[in-house]
Amino acid sequence: MSFSTPKLSLKEIIETAKRFGYDGIEPRLDSGHSHGIEISTSADYLAEALKISEAAGIAFACIATQCKLANPDGIAGQIEAAERAVDLAKKLNCHAIRVFGGKLPEGLSRDKAMATLKEALSKIVKYAAGSGVNICLETHDDWCDPVMVREAAKDSGSSVNWDVMHTFMTAKYSPEKAFDILKPYIRHMHIHDGIRENGKTELCPIGKGEIDHTAPIRLMNESGYQGYASGEWINWEPWEIHLPREIAALKKL
Repeated sequence: MSFSTPKLSLKEIIETAKRFGYDGIEPRLDSGHSHGIEISTSADYLAEALKISEAAGIAFACIATQCKLANPDGIAGQIEAAERAVDLAKKLNCHAIRVFGGKLPEGLSRDKAMATLKEALSKIVKYAAGSGVNICLETHDDWCDPVMVREAAKDSGSSVNWDVMHTFMTAKYSPEKAFDILKPYIRHMHIHDGIRENGKTELCPIGKGEIDHTAPIRLMNESGYQGYASGEWINWEPWEIHLPREIAALKKL
């Protein structure tokens, strides 16, 4: 994900991915990153971006949106932004967008939030029908419990972005149990390791934190998963340090 290299241009990100042996990149939208991939990006720029991507053999693995779909307030705008992200993904031959449920504001019941989330996801899934773009709800925020995320995905027809850290460290599910619950819906995956200290999660190298990644990688491989395991390293070490080290750890697994 472009959080590792927020100041690099798209061409530089793709060159860096190829240099270290990554198969794809995941642009994060609306975060001030220098890759230039946004909903408002011109068609000419997107066409050139796809050309550079295809020439390098580095795919657009997912479009990481900030859309939050469980709060009724402002939901129409969030749905519209997600639909524009679907259009963006189509132009980049990308097969997934990431969306959130989001934090539940004070006074919003879980039942109301779930109903809003399902309805919003259903509308976006319907919009994306036939495009080949999966709408992936991330296990994140107040939606880390895989049982809740499975319910939302099952009833809306959406897919899931499984963030292994969040189901383990926040929702307290083992990787095996979370996978068993989410397996039919996983179309994208976020990988990163960490340690919980003083109520805060600190990133650390894969294999040095609290999460045993052996199980999720093995289970995904055995399931025939054809998507990506995307390294999401936000505000961490310089990319020159962690990008080569983390992919080596993943490939070893």
